[in-house]
Amino acid sequence: MDPSWLWIPFTLIAAGGQVARNVMQRGLTAELGTVGATHVRFLFGFPFALIFLAGVLAMSGQTLPVPPAAFWPWVLAGALTQIVATALMLAVMNSRSFVVTTAYLKTEPIQVAVFGFVFLGDLLSPMMIAAILIATAGVFVMSFRASRDGAAGSVTPTLLGLLAGGLFAMSAVGFRGGILTLGDVGFVMAATFTLAVGLVLQATLLSVYLLVRSPQVLRAIAVAWRRSLLAGFTGAAASQFWFLAFALATAASVRTLALVEVLFAQAMSLLVFKQRTSLREALGIVMVVVGVLLLIRAH
Repeated sequence: MDPSWLWIPFTLIAAGGQVARNVMQRGLTAELGTVGATHVRFLFGFPFALIFLAGVLAMSGQTLPVPPAAFWPWVLAGALTQIVATALMLAVMNSRSFVVTTAYLKTEPIQVAVFGFVFLGDLLSPMMIAAILIATAGVFVMSFRASRDGAAGSVTPTLLGLLAGGLFAMSAVGFRGGILTLGDVGFVMAATFTLAVGLVLQATLLSVYLLVRSPQVLRAIAVAWRRSLLAGFTGAAASQFWFLAFALATAASVRTLALVEVLFAQAMSLLVFKQRTSLREALGIVMVVVGVLLLIRAH
């Protein structure tokens, strides 16, 4: 069976899992702080990533790949930018609605396309470029709104949200770069191994940082271990599917299809946070859907 099309269901599953994880992390921010809630994703995620890797090893009969030297800079860059991006995302969620924060982050595909072309040589067809532009324009339509007095809202959350999107773009390119350096080990092994290494690095770095700067946050995380465990599993499972998609398609294609997160977030925002959808947001959603459909057709 030709696995090249599997990046589509992998991305859709990952997008749904990521929205669920973001909801859980947002709920932990008030209790653990921004850095603490960020750390939950990695500290409680890496054991599941190791379980996934053990499962792949057992089912495939393969041995662990020996990564080349080029693997480590890519994965370290992906890991560090993802940590900062996650912290910024949670900070923005404290001042904007869940769905609008998600929209800020989904300005990422254009940046991914540029980074992917510059650093990885990923090429895009004219239809794929059109899909990225239409879907991202839809995100901008959703994102910019006026405050109650009719003036423009604070620009700080917008800038932080766009910065977070850029860092997530760099993270996606970094992890895809790491996967590609592993060569002919099979896309499942390459994705799963890279995920496990990335999460172990992230959990170690943030644990050391918190141990030195804010040990009380680590204690609070330990107290909230039940909810943190679920968030960690959801995040690791979503990341597993992200990495599988990255192994099969360009980072720009994956991140553009991932704009369906905005639709998932819209449903979550209505059902969980009771935040209504404006006409402007509805128009943006339509544009996102059109862009995603064009992208799938282009492939």
